[in-house]
Amino acid sequence: MAETMKGLHRTHRCTEVSNKLIDENVTVMGWVQKRRNLGSLIFIDLRDRSGLLQVVFDEPQIGTEGFDKAGELRSEFVIAVEGVVKKREAAINENLKTGDIEIIAKSLRILSEAETPPFPIEEGINTKDELRLKHRYLDLRRPDLQSNLILRSKVCNIVRSFLCDEGFIEIETPILQKSTPEGARDYLVPSRIHPGEFYALPQSPQLFKQLLMCSGFDRYFQIAKCFRDEDLRADRQPEFTQIDMELSFVDMEDVLDVNERLIAKVFKEALNVDVKLPLKRMPWQEAMDRFGSDKPDIRFGMELTDVTDVVKGCGFGVFTGAIENCGSVRGINVSGQGSMSRKKIDKLVEYAKGCGAKGLAYLCVNEDGTYKSSFAKFMKEKELDNLVNAMDGKPGDLLLFAADSNKIVWEVLGSLRCELGKELGLIPEDEFAFLWITDFPLFEYSEEQGRYVAMHHPFTMPYEEDIDYIVSDPGKVRAQAYDIVLNGCELGGGSIRIHREDVQEKMFEALGFTNEEAHDRFGFLLDAFSFGVPPHAGLAYGLDRMIMLMTKADSIRDVIAFPKVKDASCLMTNAPSSVDDTQLEELCLAIKEQ
Repeated sequence: MAETMKGLHRTHRCTEVSNKLIDENVTVMGWVQKRRNLGSLIFIDLRDRSGLLQVVFDEPQIGTEGFDKAGELRSEFVIAVEGVVKKREAAINENLKTGDIEIIAKSLRILSEAETPPFPIEEGINTKDELRLKHRYLDLRRPDLQSNLILRSKVCNIVRSFLCDEGFIEIETPILQKSTPEGARDYLVPSRIHPGEFYALPQSPQLFKQLLMCSGFDRYFQIAKCFRDEDLRADRQPEFTQIDMELSFVDMEDVLDVNERLIAKVFKEALNVDVKLPLKRMPWQEAMDRFGSDKPDIRFGMELTDVTDVVKGCGFGVFTGAIENCGSVRGINVSGQGSMSRKKIDKLVEYAKGCGAKGLAYLCVNEDGTYKSSFAKFMKEKELDNLVNAMDGKPGDLLLFAADSNKIVWEVLGSLRCELGKELGLIPEDEFAFLWITDFPLFEYSEEQGRYVAMHHPFTMPYEEDIDYIVSDPGKVRAQAYDIVLNGCELGGGSIRIHREDVQEKMFEALGFTNEEAHDRFGFLLDAFSFGVPPHAGLAYGLDRMIMLMTKADSIRDVIAFPKVKDASCLMTNAPSSVDDTQLEELCLAIKEQ
């Protein structure tokens, strides 16, 4: 039967008990991991968030009643044990932090009984995600998940300490905001007091942190909750956390400097990893040309090669057609994989199609120097030789080519490169490879909207020499924007902000906003700028993504206490759910049947 604490106090967590406490009395509390009954002795592995500790129940030591009570223990019972720390006489477990000691119990108190859990509470379990997430409170008892969340807490404390020492002020910005739809979809919150009107949950604190710069708080930060109504991936959730910052009277070098030192401190204190400074930098165009991605994984090679000029005028219509349509032909050299089976190559072709390609051309360089190719019959021998030489092809290599618009070619080969890197074991798992991507395009053309849209957001400052092209040639304008990339994932991003009224007006004009539309959406910010705004810049990290990379977790869900699944629902609480008609009436809302 479960008992109350009755004035009992824990003296140590499980792994705080060490051989320095031999022969001392301690009180430990936690969950029963395992019970082993040897007849005259009962062994319990006790678990709390710190780890495991062996407790021994010996009838002469604990008494018959206590020994019988120990025999009733089952997995996940919550217990309190008073006892004496002793050195293990045998069965020392070198893999356990407390493997050389044990507690000889003097008293046992069962604080809570437990039903048999639906899956084992241990690391590395092969349990369906759906079952784990439905019982997330049990899943969170597992040591690996607890370790992830403890590291997350540690990182937040390091960040706060560093930024405060650097003169930043932590300020909370509103959760209920005005909807300014320019980017991902907002989560909307209906107003009861203002029928038919809505708040939006913040996609980021962007506008408010810029207002704080206008208010004279020249260094702001916040560990901020943000929301985006978009499709989920392994590294994306509908609600997520940002390490958000903004600085006044700075240029790009100032922002990069303080953030490089922040990254170095976080990785050293949290993981004991030395990050070499300064971090590498790469312009956006170079990243796309070399890796087909603006968040390249630079831990391995297999870079893209542009062979457009080499195959121009050849007899292969797929190549020449792409070039005639202002596209390009690029390839990757999968070194040593020339003997790959046709079945595996066909899988690569299907993978490429899934990335948007119409197909994937291949050429195998045989060991005798001859070629096996999907397109050799359309090209002359000299043209093939020139192509292989341009790709630095050697006997035994597999050359893969994509031909289409630059955007599709980059997407296909960039994704294929990473997929092959994983499959072929080319990626060093223990390396942390940081990289700044700079000089992004200010705009990108949206086929869906039929207009240019801001690649980052409408408040990003272009380079001074490109300002005159904002309206006349938007595709030519480079942004003073910067992303920090780690192991092929975007870790964070930011930019120098527009603080000049003439540049902001040109930006809105290029985006197709009338003056009235701009003031309707962003009037409060533009009004604030009219009263004197300092040059300012900022950056935001995805905290969840950072912890995922630091812990080498497979999914962002493994570093968030209560995550959502792919359809943005919570399997544990069954959110979202329907609400009472009374609540809808109060909000002047009606549900439309679809």
